[in-house]
Amino acid sequence: MSGHGASQPMTARRSGPLRGRAEVPGDKSISHRALILGAMAVGETRITGLLEGQDVLDTAKAMRAFGAEVTQHAPGEWSVQGVGVGGFAEPSDVIDCGNSGTGVRLIMGCMATSPITATFTGDASLRKRPMGRVTDPLALFGARAYGRKGGRLPMTLVGAAEPVPVRYTVPVPSAQVKSAVLLAGLNAPGQTVVIEREPTRDHSERMLRGFGAELTVEATAEGQVITLTGQPDLRPQVVAVPRDPSSAAFPVCAALIVEGSEIVVPGVSRNPTRDGLYVTLLEMGADIAFESPREEGGEPVADLRVRFSALKGVEVPPERAPSMIDEYPILSVVAAFAEGRTVMRGIKELRVKESDRIDAMARGLEACGVRVEDDEDTLIVHGMGAGGVPGGATCATHIDHRIAMSFLVLGMAAKHSVSVDDGSPIATSFPAFLPLVRTLGADVSEG
Repeated sequence: MSGHGASQPMTARRSGPLRGRAEVPGDKSISHRALILGAMAVGETRITGLLEGQDVLDTAKAMRAFGAEVTQHAPGEWSVQGVGVGGFAEPSDVIDCGNSGTGVRLIMGCMATSPITATFTGDASLRKRPMGRVTDPLALFGARAYGRKGGRLPMTLVGAAEPVPVRYTVPVPSAQVKSAVLLAGLNAPGQTVVIEREPTRDHSERMLRGFGAELTVEATAEGQVITLTGQPDLRPQVVAVPRDPSSAAFPVCAALIVEGSEIVVPGVSRNPTRDGLYVTLLEMGADIAFESPREEGGEPVADLRVRFSALKGVEVPPERAPSMIDEYPILSVVAAFAEGRTVMRGIKELRVKESDRIDAMARGLEACGVRVEDDEDTLIVHGMGAGGVPGGATCATHIDHRIAMSFLVLGMAAKHSVSVDDGSPIATSFPAFLPLVRTLGADVSEG
């Protein structure tokens, strides 16, 4: 499957019990950061478990364009020969980040304080997404951005020749913006400070410390204050990438709603800034056991044993949104098979993801016979109980991998088959999705 080629319709039909071991890919957020920080270190960083989805491959290609030597040695095993903080070369061609908002925003951050110029583009979905939320704080360092109307790609970023450190309060919870500012701060003198009113995923902070950056995090009355001392000599690392909780969400949720299922998903990250979906599923009555808890690559992980469950609707606290922002599409599918209504508030960030995910899920669920309510910041799903969703629709994915996988999971438990107009974007984050769910017993086909 390719996120950059022709459309690939797919169809999921009501499946028998899902059984077996679901080995999901490496964490996408950590994979991006391992490549980028490896490129900013001096010496060779070794990475195991790297996600080889198109989003991460595009970031690897970008790091090569900036002068780092990036090599694949075996599936999931990579090395990065870094050029050091401030050592990026000017790329000779446009940087194509494909479908990845994380990739483009983090790469903009890491080059914004070097005296070079780069032009960024992406696929049709990424070119619709606003970049001002990251170029505005990068301008405080001295970088200049020139893009399409509304701050959209294609965009040329001129790095600061004489960067200055900044103090920046992130206006909306966004790990991408926070991380971009911290990466820019690496090549600025003095201390760069980022203030978060609501904590977001902390992979950048953990990994920056691991590579030798001086970084502190303090809880204060104004929020979480992250202070980074600029111009360090980053040390190369051996990075073991844990399995992605956002990818694991799809087989986990499929097992919860397909009657008779029991699966194991090994080695999934339990990072508390990424755990919101699993907390919510437990509140809904999900039968999930977290076995063999341990630490890998600086991240807490566990094996998940998941069994089909009778679920009930819940109200998800808005403050939980930053820890599960990518999981609301698949949660809305689970909610459709619960008893009672599930209320998701504080989720307006979903409207500026790969697609308007609130609208995409609401319209697709309605087409499948599920009653929903939605507004700018809210999605409410009226559950129909186990096996109660009619299905029988073709759902639009809007070039969004999570929308595509969510509706295919719905089709595995609905009364009638569910199709998606284009499953090709799944390759951006979970290229093995189709063979994996088929191995578990799901009836999903292409075409």
